[in-house]
Amino acid sequence: MVSFIINIRINPIINSIYEIMLDDIALYIHIVQSRGLASAAKRLGLPAATVTRRLQKLEASIGCKLIYRSARQFAVTAEGEVYYQAFYELVQTFEATQRSLSAELHLLSGKLKVLAPTNISTGLLQPMWSSFIKSYPDIQLDLSLNNANQDILAAQADIALRIGPQKDSQLYQKGLGFIPTVLVASTDYLNNHGAPEQLDELSDHRIIGVNSIPIWTLTHRVSGHLVELTPSINTFVNDIKVASQWACDGIGIALLPISEVYQDLHDGNLVQLLTDWSGPRRELYAVWPSGRLLSAKAKCLRDFMLDYIEKDQVLQTNNITDKHIR
Repeated sequence: MVSFIINIRINPIINSIYEIMLDDIALYIHIVQSRGLASAAKRLGLPAATVTRRLQKLEASIGCKLIYRSARQFAVTAEGEVYYQAFYELVQTFEATQRSLSAELHLLSGKLKVLAPTNISTGLLQPMWSSFIKSYPDIQLDLSLNNANQDILAAQADIALRIGPQKDSQLYQKGLGFIPTVLVASTDYLNNHGAPEQLDELSDHRIIGVNSIPIWTLTHRVSGHLVELTPSINTFVNDIKVASQWACDGIGIALLPISEVYQDLHDGNLVQLLTDWSGPRRELYAVWPSGRLLSAKAKCLRDFMLDYIEKDQVLQTNNITDKHIR
């Protein structure tokens, strides 16, 4: 039973307001229905001593005897009968609602509202959503895409896919993997300007800047040596997809998530540069409200995303820790 406190006025039993636990009232209803404390204890899976103690606490709270009980006799008092009639329907409704909500939480069917970034969801991860829908046809996926972080609570979403850790204390997050970033340029650009062979040669090239990656933190794949660069940017844009297109158009060199350029690399529109170096990793998280039980549908999607990302040849997994953001 779920506990919470209610204030009630019982007339004519008592004439003042008491704080009473609803689960103790529900326990009393079950005692009356079971015609005994021992029977109620067995029915509810509680120790007999616990049932006795909680009944005594309830009687003390309202200041009157509800049940006459002895080794051979069980009888509801006049006050106990009034109390039973007053709360029977409330307890029945409460417990029926509990059962309904509990069942819904465990069903792999019904509406599942999900928030996710537009770029990666319409690109690299688009097959993931299609695969999920086919795998769980009874789940009605309501996918809301936006490159800006929508408020998961205000949107009344069940779960969200996010790039980067969230700083909201009302959220839980589970690491799913990460998206590496790579240096790229088009063949036309490299034919006209040459390809840099060392990091310090980047200063001789035209650079496409993206506001989400203002500083280029590059790590050597073998030695682990880390270098931070603040490149002299010739062209700047606040959209990764546009930056990727500019790189394809021969505007300059860009540091971009592999999720945005994997197809152009495969098709030969772009070439990866300085392959001994990797850029900052963009971490992927499943995020959901901390004050809400995660439904079976949402858990199913969370685990599905984790499994998909682990197996994706483009995305790389990482031991990102699960966090309750504080």
